[in-house]
Amino acid sequence: MTIERVAKNPEGLDLAGLLDVIEAEMKDAPDRLRWAMNHCLAQIGIEHAEHRARAIDIGERLEVLKDSPTPPDCTSPFAPIWITEMVRRQHDK
Repeated sequence: MTIERVAKNPEGLDLAGLLDVIEAEMKDAPDRLRWAMNHCLAQIGIEHAEHRARAIDIGERLEVLKDSPTPPDCTSPFAPIWITEMVRRQHDK
């Protein structure tokens, strides 16, 4: 639910606070929660340019899903790659 709000209706969300929680808790979170936090991290970086550098930095430092196998023609779930690729696609439109 938070991921959708980050992308579509971020008013009232404390994005910097969400990044604080993700930074502090994602690395050691259970798998499903770690995946959701990583997705939220990526959405913040994709949708909110003012938080992009921090989102990429958090992803690079925590390395969550860095080595995740990615099928051909799919975007890696590693947040720095995911953010960079989706932003590139938005600019190519």
